[in-house]
Amino acid sequence: MPALVSRLGHILVALCIISLTFAAPVASQTADRPLFQNAEGLPTLAPLLAEVTPAVVNISVESRQTAEMNPLFNDPFFRRFFDMPPMPQQPMPRQQMSAGSGVIVDAGEGYVLTNHHVVENGDRIVVTLKDRRQFDAELIGSDPGTDIALLQIEAEDISALELGNSDSLLVGDYVLAIGNPFGLEQTVTSGIVSALGRSGLNVDGYEDFIQTDASINPGNSGGALITLDGRLVGINTAIIAPSGGNVGIGFAVPANMANAVMDQLIEYGEVRRGQLGVMIQDFTPDLADALGIEAGVGAVVTQVEPDSAAEEAGLQPGDLIVAVDGRPVAGSADLRSQIGLKRIDSDVELRVIRDGEELTLNATLREGGLVATTTNERAFDRLAGAELRDLQPGDPFYGNLSGVVIARLDPGSRAARSGLEAGDIILAVNRVPVASVAELRQHLAAVDGALALTVQRGPARIFLVMR
Repeated sequence: MPALVSRLGHILVALCIISLTFAAPVASQTADRPLFQNAEGLPTLAPLLAEVTPAVVNISVESRQTAEMNPLFNDPFFRRFFDMPPMPQQPMPRQQMSAGSGVIVDAGEGYVLTNHHVVENGDRIVVTLKDRRQFDAELIGSDPGTDIALLQIEAEDISALELGNSDSLLVGDYVLAIGNPFGLEQTVTSGIVSALGRSGLNVDGYEDFIQTDASINPGNSGGALITLDGRLVGINTAIIAPSGGNVGIGFAVPANMANAVMDQLIEYGEVRRGQLGVMIQDFTPDLADALGIEAGVGAVVTQVEPDSAAEEAGLQPGDLIVAVDGRPVAGSADLRSQIGLKRIDSDVELRVIRDGEELTLNATLREGGLVATTTNERAFDRLAGAELRDLQPGDPFYGNLSGVVIARLDPGSRAARSGLEAGDIILAVNRVPVASVAELRQHLAAVDGALALTVQRGPARIFLVMR
């Protein structure tokens, strides 16, 4: 009996904690009870969700794509041997349907935020509201770098979510994810902020992801991540899903980043990024010893582009950039994202450590040059022993492909041991296409983990993974 009483006491304490957790963030009340309690006095999120879910929409996309053909199908002898019909002059396009989620952020203008990958190559985009009304949407603009797109619908009597300050989020804050996973409309899940400032999902992206354990699944892309006061703090974007479904690791683009991108999409229809003109890498303890700087965080400048904003500001190789406009720099990816979200002609204040002394430098970002490209010699080393050149006329498959040819390979070299062969054509790095040696080096610079090369070898296309 004492054990039973003790267990009941623990349950009552837990219920009180839960009730306080959910009741505290919202101060508004109904006539006789807090907003987050139902008629029986139990904690509930129903009143909050009744307010915010009408602003989360379903997005369906129609597109027509041409199917990729095996190179053997272009060989007349192969087609004749297998008694195949003549090759059509133009491959037949096929219609594809895809679906995702979106968030109304301006009811007056009908603006809807979603992901770039949800609407990419869409010929027709249809927005479906919670009340089942459907509207054809106009694509105002899209930014692959942040995976943000902006749509506009002509609709009346719609509601929008208020943007919150994603910079004020802390690990452990409660959040709700709302979207249409697997086509199940208006699905709500809850969790906490698991981590902040995540990057490395897209080698070409500008990333500062919010990580959450709120269930996010295919179809949630473009949906809302909100706090318990009903404010939008993120656009759900990606998951790590070895099993194909949620495993508790989801990512959202911070609302502040999405808002900055949206402003430029409204004004220009695209994002016009100011560029600094530096090569950078993470600041490590080994670099701290080599440069004689006390260990910390930041991004080390390895190269300054001539006639760039960085050169005009006085940046030098070996400088450690620790803050941009007063915001700390966590590493090279963070610096790249911070600079990449600023417009052309933006004035930025850089806090720099040089020879142990802290300096403040001012730069005006320009068009062209390098935003802030990270160097990664480890990735370059994995192709050591391979002589590379651009695909040229006379090479196999020239005209159908673009890529980088392994012109020569040293026997026993690291590239050879990884499985590359002379004559291979590297088409993509981690599924990002490369059309030249310069692009290959740029993409390799951003890869820190496993390296997956898409390679054309004769008529076959293979993946080679290097670690």
